[in-house]
Order: sequence, then structure tokens, then C-alpha cells
Amino acid sequence: MSAASGRAAEPRHRPWLAMILVVALGAGLAVALIGLPREHAALPAIARRALVVALPRWHITEPVNEVVYGTRGFDTFGETFLLLAAVVSVVLLTRRREHRAGGGGEEEAGRREERAIDPDCSVADRWEQLARLAERDEGTGTHLPRTPDAERLGQPGPERAQAMSVVVRTAARTAAPVLALAGVYLAAWGYSPGGGFPAGAVMLGVVILLYAGFGRARVEHLVRQSRVEVLELAGAAAIVAIALLGLVLRGSVSSNFLPLARDPQTILSGGVLQAFSGSELIEVSTGLIIAVFALLDMRHDWASDEEQER
Repeated sequence: MSAASGRAAEPRHRPWLAMILVVALGAGLAVALIGLPREHAALPAIARRALVVALPRWHITEPVNEVVYGTRGFDTFGETFLLLAAVVSVVLLTRRREHRAGGGGEEEAGRREERAIDPDCSVADRWEQLARLAERDEGTGTHLPRTPDAERLGQPGPERAQAMSVVVRTAARTAAPVLALAGVYLAAWGYSPGGGFPAGAVMLGVVILLYAGFGRARVEHLVRQSRVEVLELAGAAAIVAIALLGLVLRGSVSSNFLPLARDPQTILSGGVLQAFSGSELIEVSTGLIIAVFALLDMRHDWASDEEQER
């Protein structure tokens, strides 16, 4: 095939179509913003219902949490177990390959064929081997410099240090406790907007921050799947138990069976809403950690035959 025919077969981009879609999206957002109710507009019926129920029934002055974990708690229950199903799917898709008897050698044969067709591919093979070595050493923590400062400047190949620079590590040490405290606060105090779902995402951010700053070896005990799975199942079981105890003790799923704090805006105000939110924190944070680190540990298609047999 000639170069001209190859260029003719390439797909053509349509920038005018993208421009139309962007303008249409911007117009829709503008109309939606203009149509938002103003500060003194009358509240919708659902908002008035939330305000009426939140304080006298749950002793919570934040109606958003009452809606999420009370009035529409069953929706939150469903979303939580959809997340659990997604985590299970990610774990299944990223599991390590099983060795196939008599199926080895395809990769090396393919490389020999590539070298016969294009001798320059040996350079790409070298970079691929360096990247694969860096991935393997990142998981084991062996033969790696402790920090980037231990490597010479201009070192060829991918960065292989276990941790990042002292500036990044110091920033991670400073920010991680603050973010973790903020996540616990979101889940524990029912009169502030938040709850277990966003708090779980915050906890994931804390773990990723430590992973990026200090390397896999330092957070291995936090993200080991066999340990985190136990916590995730415990959080899911607590959510189910809270819902069923409401049915058994009060005759309705997720009904409050815990005593409410006498004074609103305390950590005990909210009854089962607070317990639901805390269980969500455990289930969501551990589920996200399992999913993210399962993807980070995923076996690649270019893994060698020797690595697949381990």
C-alpha cells in the first residue's frame, strides 16, 4: 500500500461536530443555572419534608444526611452494594493469569519474528524490559534505591526509586493525618454535609497519597487484599444488620432502634443514621482501595512467559 493510499484511509476528524456539542452543552448548562431558584424562593415539597423530619425525628440539622441515610436510605443501600459488585468484578478481571500447560513460548516466538522483520525493535525491547523490571521491583521492593536522590541524574530508563523526594514525603506526612481526620469527621457528625460515601473516597485519597509518596512497600500492610476484604465484608454485613434490625425491632427496614441524643448537633444524634454512615465509611473506603490497587497490580499482556508461570 502506498503512502498516499494509507493517508487516505485514515479516519477524518470533524471539529465542527465537537464545536456544536460543546456549544449545546454550554447552552444547556446556562439555561439550568438561570432556572435555579433564588435565595428567597419557596422550597420544594421534598425539601420542606426533609426539614420537617430531620430535626424533630432524627435530631439532625443537616437535611442532606437525613435524606441520604434516612428518607432515601434504601437508595443508598442499593448504591453501596452496586459498588460492592463493581469491586468484585474488578478483582475478577484483574486476577493473575493461570498457567496453561503446553502454552508457553508464544511471546518469545513473536519477538523473534519481530526482530526478523524489523531489527530496530531491539531498542524497544530493551525499554520494555526496563519497564517490566521496574514494575516487578516495585511490587517486591528489592534492588530499588530508597529515594530518587540515590540515583544519578540523567539515569536512562524509567524511574525506579521506591519513594519520592523529601519534599513530597514531608507533604504527604503533613496532609495525610488532616485528610484522614476530615474523612472521619464527614462520617461521624450527622449535622455536617457528608456521610460514609464521600468519607470513604477521602480515605482512599489518603492511602493513594501515602502510596505515591513512600512507595508500595510502606503501604503494603494497608492495601493487602486478603486483609482489606475482611473489613469490606464487615462493613457490608453491618449495613445489612442495621437494616434488618430496624425491621425486627420497629417493623420497618432501616427504622431507628437506637436512642437519640437529647441535644441536637452531637455525635450521638441521628441514631441508626450515624451507624449507617460509619458502616458506609468502612465498606466504601475498603472497596475503593481493593479496586484501585487491584488495577495497579494488574498483570499486563506483555508479561513474560516466565512471569506468568510463577
